[in-house]
Amino acid sequence: MSNAMPGRQLEILKAIVDEYVATEEPVGSKTLATRAGLGVSPATIRNEMALLEDAGLITQPHTSAGRIPTNKGYRVFVDQLAKVKPLSSAERKAIENFLDGATDLDDVISRTVRLLAQVTKQVAVVQYPSLIKAKVRHIELVLLNPSRVMIVLITDAGRVEQRMVELAIEITEGALSDLHKKVNSLIATQSLSNVASKLESLSTNYRGSDKSNIVVIITTLIEMAIEQPEEKVVLAGASNLARANQDLSSSIHPILEALEEQVVLLRLLSGTDSSVKVEIGDEQSEKSLRKTSLVKVGYADIGALGILGPTRMDYASSISAVNAVANYVGRFLTENK
Repeated sequence: MSNAMPGRQLEILKAIVDEYVATEEPVGSKTLATRAGLGVSPATIRNEMALLEDAGLITQPHTSAGRIPTNKGYRVFVDQLAKVKPLSSAERKAIENFLDGATDLDDVISRTVRLLAQVTKQVAVVQYPSLIKAKVRHIELVLLNPSRVMIVLITDAGRVEQRMVELAIEITEGALSDLHKKVNSLIATQSLSNVASKLESLSTNYRGSDKSNIVVIITTLIEMAIEQPEEKVVLAGASNLARANQDLSSSIHPILEALEEQVVLLRLLSGTDSSVKVEIGDEQSEKSLRKTSLVKVGYADIGALGILGPTRMDYASSISAVNAVANYVGRFLTENK
């Protein structure tokens, strides 16, 4: 239907979507004739609306004279979006400045999710950079006392993992400094999955007490690389669902419950890449979220973000905002490696 739809019907469908998103009221032919600038009579609009209704793209709620888009109608509308709305100057400025002074990865993710919720007025979800695709940026070995060492593993996306190790035999600062250089030369820029193979033979260069210390440190490092922490998603703007009470009044509690589950949030953001994807209503795999729509995209090939809201959302603005934020975060993480 979306490929063969006559131009006038598509224009009327777009006008219905735009009007309904803006007013939250069912849209009648007279309203479209006076506001949408379609250049045709209310009678012609009524005829075209009847065809759109027969195609399942709009529907009549209750006994209202107006029509609202169906999920299928929103899908056709989204697929036919020739261009997304340009961001307003205020939105553009907010996106350009929101990471100024960000101190670490947690700060970056926290700022990102709050900005996305603020700009779109929807629920925002942001996945931390995945360690599955991560590479080692740097290893720090810090001597806390002669028998205690802190190991810090920093990935290229800025994630930091640290572990304390107790040594049975004291180690000198010089020996630890030598090991620090060798470890970084072997595994810096390597993927986490390669750490074990790169380090497993390093201890053969050492003898006696030095060797036993090296084995403890290297074994711990390999464990840190292999035992990747659980993937994590953060959320902001759940209170924005209250604004959509008319659309979601019967399902807001199941939606909130679903959004409390990390596994649900991870599934929501799965299958993303650098192109924006929109899942509308029944297209969502999570049953309790089928009265909502999801706009999502990947960033920097290591994470994903998106927004969730009622199917009656401003898709053009949402797509534009999600894309802009993802591009900015991806660029920030890449430039700050």
